[in-house]
Amino acid sequence: MKKTLSTIIVAGAIVLLTATFGFAELAATGAEEFPYFQLGLLIVGGLIILSMKHRFHRMYTSEAVGAFALYTLYVSLFTNPVMDMVRHLVG
Repeated sequence: MKKTLSTIIVAGAIVLLTATFGFAELAATGAEEFPYFQLGLLIVGGLIILSMKHRFHRMYTSEAVGAFALYTLYVSLFTNPVMDMVRHLVG
């Protein structure tokens, strides 16, 4: 039961972080320039982390949630609005 509960918690965190990414990108770029590729990368990465959490018993819930949070941050850094902001700051 403990393994199932921790897997459900990780799945909930993955869904919330992915939804937050989607909402932020939709608000920043609009529907015509939405980064579907990055959203797909987040979904696949979330499935991989979730399967690792389910498979390996010694992996803590906080480790899995933290790893996906950092992965979400790294994916969001390579979207067009963030890259445009970096271009304006540098140039």
